[in-house]
Amino acid sequence: MTSTYKFGIEEEFFVVDAQTKAVQRRMPSGFFAQLKEGLGDAVTVELLQSQLEIATNPATRSGTALNELRDLRGTAARIAAEHGIAFIAAGTHPTATWDGVRHTQANRYDGLMHDLQMLGERNMVCGLHVHVELPDPDQRVDVMRRMVPYLPHFIALATSSPFWGSKQTGLMGYRLAAYDELPRTGLPELFEDNAAYQAYVDALVSARAIADSSYVWWAVRPSAKHPTLELRAPDSCTRVEDAVAIAALYRALVRYLVRNPSHNKAIGTVHRAIANENKWRAQRYGIHGSFVDMEEGRAVPVPDAVEQLISRVADDADALGSLDSLLHLRIIAAEGTSADMQLAIFQEAHHRTGNRGEGLNAVKTWLAQTTLQ
Repeated sequence: MTSTYKFGIEEEFFVVDAQTKAVQRRMPSGFFAQLKEGLGDAVTVELLQSQLEIATNPATRSGTALNELRDLRGTAARIAAEHGIAFIAAGTHPTATWDGVRHTQANRYDGLMHDLQMLGERNMVCGLHVHVELPDPDQRVDVMRRMVPYLPHFIALATSSPFWGSKQTGLMGYRLAAYDELPRTGLPELFEDNAAYQAYVDALVSARAIADSSYVWWAVRPSAKHPTLELRAPDSCTRVEDAVAIAALYRALVRYLVRNPSHNKAIGTVHRAIANENKWRAQRYGIHGSFVDMEEGRAVPVPDAVEQLISRVADDADALGSLDSLLHLRIIAAEGTSADMQLAIFQEAHHRTGNRGEGLNAVKTWLAQTTLQ
């Protein structure tokens, strides 16, 4: 039992050529072994060899997590440079295509690729995951259920995937459009209690549809490995401060929902349907759109919805020592996400050179540089 709401942050990255910033199809020989020497258990492989994940230790202060993420990114980059490669933190790589990708050789990933087929090959996406430990692990399903209306906020604030296969998608966050092709993704079902959730998992395991609950990939889920509730909705954040701010919001919201068990208690199918609509609007428009507000019967601009949520959980963030990180969300809402900056850089370079390729190259250069700022 803990009242500190310890949290951890996991970031997924694209591994790219240091010069061209093109995605690597195959992990360079010896690179991952050297990463493990330098970072230990903080670094892990992903489904595709073009991706890596780093994770912080459990923390109780946002400042601690921020410093650790900076150190992890920096150390990984120094080791990568020795192999002529670099990292990009974004929901999608601007120019990568999924043709010819190679999956990581491991029993889990071999099984996944056999099951998912082409959908696994198309999984060229990177996300931000935040784990928060609740005072009682048995509260996780209840909090997950009551969290659903707020998941679009995290998606809008983290958009970093406006490009796919060298094309401007028209979405600020295309990643989930690709990721949600997979089974057991999207918003979680509205399970009444732990028993209902466990019955669902047990049925799938008994039928050999999945090996365990780690194959449930919802936007938020009870972690199978840790006694945490894991947020999985956001794109990988290019700017490390954005990642920590989103983690601070999630952690404060978890605490708020634990302290206020009646909040969203009556959530039902209509609320979930509206949350799904708002999820789409977050993917399409990012911070420039609006959310459907059933209670007020109107559209609420995303920056206003973010400000309302900040006000709701500010006391919790303060109690957790993460208020400064939480308030960074106002900068994101006012100045834009990684997707906004990518589009601005692309348009400027394209207009200046008259060449779409140069515009995309400028975006990749910005992503690689900003990932390490």
